[in-house]
Amino acid sequence: MRSEAVKVGYQRAPNRALLRSLGVTDREMDQPFIGIADAYNAIVPGHTHLRSLSEKVREGVAAGGGVGFEFGTIGVCDGIAMGHEGMRYSLPSRENIADAVEVMVEAHRFDGLVCVGTCDKIVPGMLMAAARCNIPSIVVTGGPMLPGYAAGQELSLIDVFEGVGRVAAGAMSAEELGELECAAMPGCGSCQGLYTANTMACVTEALGLSLPGCAAIPAVDAAKLRVARESGERVVDLVREGVRPRDIITPVSLANAIRVDMALGGSTNTVLHLMAIAREAGIPLDLETFNAIGEETPHICHMQPGGPHSMLALYRAGGIPAVLAMLKHHIDDAPTVSGRSILEIADGARVADPEIIRTVDAPVSSAGGLKIVRGTLAPDGAVVKCAAVPATMWRHQGPARVFDGEAAAMDAILHRDIAEGDVVVIRYEGPRGGPGMPEMLSPTSALMGLGYTRVALVTDGRFSGGTRGPCIGHVAPEAAVGGPIALVEDGDLVAIDLYEKNLDLLVDPETLKERRQAWKPPHRRLTGVLARYARTVEQANLGAVQR
Repeated sequence: MRSEAVKVGYQRAPNRALLRSLGVTDREMDQPFIGIADAYNAIVPGHTHLRSLSEKVREGVAAGGGVGFEFGTIGVCDGIAMGHEGMRYSLPSRENIADAVEVMVEAHRFDGLVCVGTCDKIVPGMLMAAARCNIPSIVVTGGPMLPGYAAGQELSLIDVFEGVGRVAAGAMSAEELGELECAAMPGCGSCQGLYTANTMACVTEALGLSLPGCAAIPAVDAAKLRVARESGERVVDLVREGVRPRDIITPVSLANAIRVDMALGGSTNTVLHLMAIAREAGIPLDLETFNAIGEETPHICHMQPGGPHSMLALYRAGGIPAVLAMLKHHIDDAPTVSGRSILEIADGARVADPEIIRTVDAPVSSAGGLKIVRGTLAPDGAVVKCAAVPATMWRHQGPARVFDGEAAAMDAILHRDIAEGDVVVIRYEGPRGGPGMPEMLSPTSALMGLGYTRVALVTDGRFSGGTRGPCIGHVAPEAAVGGPIALVEDGDLVAIDLYEKNLDLLVDPETLKERRQAWKPPHRRLTGVLARYARTVEQANLGAVQR
């Protein structure tokens, strides 16, 4: 066991003395030491209940014959950070979390690891650390929040974001928005739809690193406590069996995870995160893999925000095991941390509601929910959640309205300084230029709330998993490094064709050459975390990882 480095031999008497001060007994000195990375905090709704899950994990570790040691990690609530400077810190926090877990695992020589987390960057950071450290590991995701409810309708956070636009349009009063605000989020858990947090939970289960059913169980359901305890027990078995994350994270399991993502119509952010996880596991993964898998994977779950169904509905329909059951002829067998293979899990599952988890013969659409687009505006690629784009906007050509930053675009949108048919271009919000690729949920939700139906939005920043509509993000190269998006001017025609996966700037090359000669990158004075991040981050098409 790795932990013998801190507890075996007379030379380790000082180390053991410190362990004994924690209450570790002689018997426990001979047992596997398990790190429990807990993202509990009192500011993120998806995290406020994680302490109770970690306690159950620790009970399970003890029952399995190990010793559990909890430690904390940070966590940013993207919803609270949205729309202001705080959002620049969200994506960089992913690397911070991965580093923090690695530091604790390696410094204390844990034999195994259980990661207890929820929300957009926390679970990806923990998965990156698990792949990097490569000690037996299980992830327990904290579960979705129950839907809100008012006036006979289920609600989610996106209703509140879009309510801002409705107030600006005069379709809702500020008092009505206040009532909506108080009703939409009834308690702990990750936001209710298939936004980034819940997409990553589903992807983690499909990847094989969570126990079956874990992803969709609501945060407040006792089944979540049980799966946490079972995960604690199971990780001790994994230590004894020598099963490590890189035995689970393989090209096959990554393909399976992408297929499930495509079938669900998940968040565009999973492209960044899966590429980062694959890199930590030493597995090549590029953007074209997503397109190839998406073309042959039917979209079978019409989930929020593009569709009507919440994560609670998915849970009641059978969760990810039921999705796997529907996809079992599209996926390849692979091991999981449960000890059962992915196809064994699929064979043992059933679909409780075929309206929510459809058959592959009667899908929402014949192809997956995400597409990678390329063209003269995005030579190295960009990402769109096509599952949330109405068919009328799969092909669109319109004049650019260009904004050097989200704040200016938001101001123009709320003042109705945008016309139907426009293509809103928000730039200098990429990994380096943002820095941190802030999400654009506020402007996209405002467009929806104001009632626009034929406005597209293109950015080198990111979109929340809650974004719906013709919104293309992750444009690479970004504006800050001189990508073509830096050269767009108001009135330039932008052509979008999701059928052909094209994103083009319809400006002749000579004009662009003249503009490039006159272009100078803007200077932003940075300090601290953002300065370090901007110096070392890769482009979005490489996962926005740090070099």
